[in-house]
Amino acid sequence: MIKRGSISNYVLIAQDDLNTLGYTTGGLDGIFGAATQDAVRRYQSKVGLTVDGIVGCNTWSSLQEAVVGTGKTSTTID
Repeated sequence: MIKRGSISNYVLIAQDDLNTLGYTTGGLDGIFGAATQDAVRRYQSKVGLTVDGIVGCNTWSSLQEAVVGTGKTSTTID
């Protein structure tokens, strides 16, 4: 589980996934701050998950499934 205040490579992966899907996190820094939390909430709301701003098992699985095969998009950060 990653949530506001988390700092890790998993946060970085989630940020990249969210940005790729069009949910801006304010960058790729591996720090789960306010912008990342907001992006998670918007994503959760859009896909029908519990909107809590936390990347738990269901949100993580959904994100990973959603980005498979998308490749680089205009919102992916290099």
